Amino acid sequence: MSESDSKVAEHLPFVPPIVQPESDFFWQELRAHRLVLRHCEACDAPYFYPRDHCPRCLSSATRWIEASGRGRLYSFAIVHRAPSAIFEASVPYIVALVDLDEGPRVATNLLGVSPDPDAIEIGIPVEAVFDDVSDQWTLLRFRPAPP
Repeated sequence: MSESDSKVAEHLPFVPPIVQPESDFFWQELRAHRLVLRHCEACDAPYFYPRDHCPRCLSSATRWIEASGRGRLYSFAIVHRAPSAIFEASVPYIVALVDLDEGPRVATNLLGVSPDPDAIEIGIPVEAVFDDVSDQWTLLRFRPAPP
């Protein structure tokens, strides 16, 4: 993560996710700065968010795969009004949807870009940023990929 990303990330609040056994491995791998996805053996498709049964065909024949951490910006919103008091010092910030190269779409934050709609282009290549927000938690965020 670049210095400018760290400064942005420091100002984004952190609310710990609810711990669930089927996603423990995902969070463990994020702490090691690796992105993993579930892959369905029955319909041959990766998916996100981590769960034991495929959301397409409901098969339990799934396994973990390592993802590249690359994708494209599908959509974004610039948050100017804090949804709650803990976010007030953070606005404006960018909430984004990223289509991973492997196929799944993830909700995230976009770092390293001015929160100006003219500075952001749908479809730009992005790469994962592993934001160590505490000793126990690392969050998946994205920034524009270098050319």
